[in-house]
Amino acid sequence: MNAIIGTYECKADSKGRLMLPVALKNQLASSLQEGFVLKRSVFQQCLELYTMAEWDLMMQKINGLNRFNKKHNDFIRRFTVGVRRVEIDSTGRLLVPKDLAVFAAITGNVVLSSAGNIIEIWDKELYEKAIDDSEFDFAELAQEVMGNINNDLNGIS
Repeated sequence: MNAIIGTYECKADSKGRLMLPVALKNQLASSLQEGFVLKRSVFQQCLELYTMAEWDLMMQKINGLNRFNKKHNDFIRRFTVGVRRVEIDSTGRLLVPKDLAVFAAITGNVVLSSAGNIIEIWDKELYEKAIDDSEFDFAELAQEVMGNINNDLNGIS
């Protein structure tokens, strides 16, 4: 699957359903039949939506861990807590299960943000706080994470 592109805003209704914006639904069209996996984020108070293809790739990595190693076993348990298989209905809505909505504080305004091959689902206020951290130096992080990569395949190094 190609990377998902864009940041979109929508609202959660009283039943926890999100109406996906058309532009995002179009990007996910090839995955609609297989369904999706929704889970808690490891690092943030948001949710992560995986296509089944992306989830299967992630589970290949997870299944490579040794369940007889306590740290691996604990990681697997915590990584998969609350995981749900979900579908986008014929009208383009995604139902967020109650426990996951509570975890991510999703009640009203929501941001759907692409993060490579997954979509992060955020409460809008929490998303704004996460991206507007005035003490965070993104330039320094970019240099640390990407500064040693030099593949010259596309002229970006």
